[in-house]
Amino acid sequence: MQTRQAEAKAASCSFRSAGMFGLVALPLVAAVFLASAARAQSDDLIVTHAVSTFGEPKYGPDFEHLDYVNPDAPQGGEMSFAWSSGSFDSMHPYTRVGRSAVLASMFFEAMLTATADEIGSSYCLLCESMAYPEGREYVIFTIRENARFSDGTPLTADDALFSYEILRDEGLPSFRASIPLTIASAEVLDERRIKFTFNPEAPLRGRIQAAGGLPVFSRASHEASGLAFEDSRLEPLIGSGPYVLGEVEAGQRVVYTRNRDYWGDALPINIGRNNFDSIRIEYYGDAVAAFEGFTAGNYLFRQESSSQSWATSYDFPRLEEGIVQREELHDGTISSGQSFAINLRREKFQDVRVREALAAMFNFEWTNQTLFYGLYAPNVSFWENTDLAATGLPSAEELEILEPLRDILPERVFSEEVFATPQSDPDRTLDRRQSRRAIALLEEAGWQPGDDGLLRNGAGETLDVEFLNSSTLFDRIINPYVENLRAIGVNAVLTRVDNAQLQQRQRDADFDIVTDHFPMGYEPGPSLRQYFGSLGADESLFNVMGLADEGVDALIEIVVDAETQEDLTPAVRALDRVLRAHVFRVPQWYNPNHWVAYYDMYRYPEALPPYALGFVDFWWVDPEAEQALRDQGVF
Repeated sequence: MQTRQAEAKAASCSFRSAGMFGLVALPLVAAVFLASAARAQSDDLIVTHAVSTFGEPKYGPDFEHLDYVNPDAPQGGEMSFAWSSGSFDSMHPYTRVGRSAVLASMFFEAMLTATADEIGSSYCLLCESMAYPEGREYVIFTIRENARFSDGTPLTADDALFSYEILRDEGLPSFRASIPLTIASAEVLDERRIKFTFNPEAPLRGRIQAAGGLPVFSRASHEASGLAFEDSRLEPLIGSGPYVLGEVEAGQRVVYTRNRDYWGDALPINIGRNNFDSIRIEYYGDAVAAFEGFTAGNYLFRQESSSQSWATSYDFPRLEEGIVQREELHDGTISSGQSFAINLRREKFQDVRVREALAAMFNFEWTNQTLFYGLYAPNVSFWENTDLAATGLPSAEELEILEPLRDILPERVFSEEVFATPQSDPDRTLDRRQSRRAIALLEEAGWQPGDDGLLRNGAGETLDVEFLNSSTLFDRIINPYVENLRAIGVNAVLTRVDNAQLQQRQRDADFDIVTDHFPMGYEPGPSLRQYFGSLGADESLFNVMGLADEGVDALIEIVVDAETQEDLTPAVRALDRVLRAHVFRVPQWYNPNHWVAYYDMYRYPEALPPYALGFVDFWWVDPEAEQALRDQGVF
C-alpha cells in the first residue's frame, strides 16, 4: 500500500522497482570508492568511465549493452499505469511547494547513472569520462560533446554548475543541508568540463557520486520562466532525458512522450531501454476506483499493492480470457521500510517506554493472517531482506564500534538482543500478554489509569494518539490497532484526511503517527543524514519523525566513513541496532514479490535483474500482441 506524503520520496520508493535509475528524485546518495579496471592514468589523475564502491564495476568501457535488457526490443506503444495515493499540482519535484507528479524528475539526467544488476557501481551518462586524483580531493567530469537538452541546445558545464548551485541554495531543505557536507565548491573549466572540489572532511566513499548524481537543468529554461526555483510550476524545467512532457491535467493525468531527438539513444547504457513512445499515468481518488479502471482497460499495467485485492479481486473476465496476465515476480530489493512513524517532537512521545508500548499493541501476526491472507512478511529491520540487518546480541565487530559510544547510546543496545516487538497471537486481535506488557511500560513512564479507564500523566492529561490516514484501504488496518490501544487506556483515534491535508500536516510536523517509508541502500552513505540525522531534522522530508540523537549521528558518520565492505557491514548492523532501540516507528510489513497484472502486450527480459522490476525502464510492447488486442476490441 502506498501512503506517500512527499512526492520526491514517492518517486524514490515506488519507482525503485520500476528501474528508473538516474531518473528519479532521490535523497543524495553516496557510493564510490575504487575506479574501474579499465581506468587510465593521465597527469596523475585516474580517468575512467565508471566507479564502484568496492571492487570493480561489472561493465567495462567497451560494453555493448546491459546484460538484463533486450537489445532488440521494439520501440513504440504506451506504458500506462495508475496512481491512487493523492493528487498533484506541479511538475517540479525539487521544491516543497506543491505536490509534484509521479516521475516528474524523469526529464533530468546526471553525470552518472546506476544499473539494476549490481550494487555500488555508477557509469558515465552525461559525462564521457571522469578524472580524479588518488586522494579524491576533486573530480572533473567531461561532458559528452553531443549531450543536448530536449530543446536542442547544448548541455554545458555552466548548466551543471547552475544546477549544483541552485539545489545547494534553493532546493529541498535536505539537499541544502547535505550538499555542502560533501561538496565544497564547483567551477567551470571550459564548456564541457566541470570540477567539483570536495569538503576535506567528507568521506572518500561518498564523494564522486554525490557530485555525479546531481540532476542537470537548463539554466536558460529556468531564467526564461521568470519563476523562483522554489515556486511550483506545471511547465517543467528543460532537461536532457529521453522523455518530455506530452500532456498534463493537474490532479488527473500526466503523459510523458518520447523525445524523438534524444541525444543519448545510442549510448550502450541506454540500449534496450526507454522503449515506449509514451508513459501515461492516470490519477484516481482511491484504490477501488483505480482497480476498476484497470479492469475496464483505462490503463494497461498494474503493480498491485493490496494483498486483499491480490487474493480476492483478480477473477474478472479479461483475466479468465487471457487478455490480462497476472504474475508474481521475485523482488530481491531491500524492503521499503513501511512503518507507522511516531512524531518525536511531541512531548508525550519522548519516553521510549511509551513508544515501545504503542508498538506492542500492533498485532502484525493477526493483521497478516486475517487481513492480508498471510501474504506479507514482517518488516523488522531497516535493512530487511539483506545481510545488513542486525540480529541477536552485538557481534564482536559491532561492539568495537559501539563501545566508544556507550555513554550516548541506549544501554539496551549492549545488554539485550536487537529490539523487535515480540510476536503476538495471530488468532485474536488483542493479545493479552502484549497488553500487560504495554500497560506495565506505560505505568513505568508515569501514565496511570483514571476512573474513566483512560491513562493520565501527573498533570492529568490523557495519552492522546491520533493516526492520520488518507487511504480507505488502510482504515481496516488502523482501526483494530486503535481499538487495541483504547483497550489499555490510550485515547487513540483515526482521523481521515485527504492527501493534500496529510502532506501539509506532515510537512508542518502537525501529527502524532503517520504511515511512512524508510528506503535504505545496500551501501548506505550520506543520505542517512537526511533520514536519521540531527542536521535539518525539523525540515527534512525524509526524517519524518524528527529524530535528533547524538549517538545516531555518530554511527551515521562511521557508516559514511567506511571504506571497505568489511568495515561497512558491521557499521550498518550497529546503526540498525541503535535505530531499532529508539523505537520511533512501528514496523508494518513488506512483500518479497512484485505482484503485477498487465494486458497481454507487454513483454520483459527472460532474466530480470535482482534490483528492479523495470516496467518503465526496460519492458516493451509487442506490436503484434498489441494489434491482436485491438482487433478483439479490447481498446
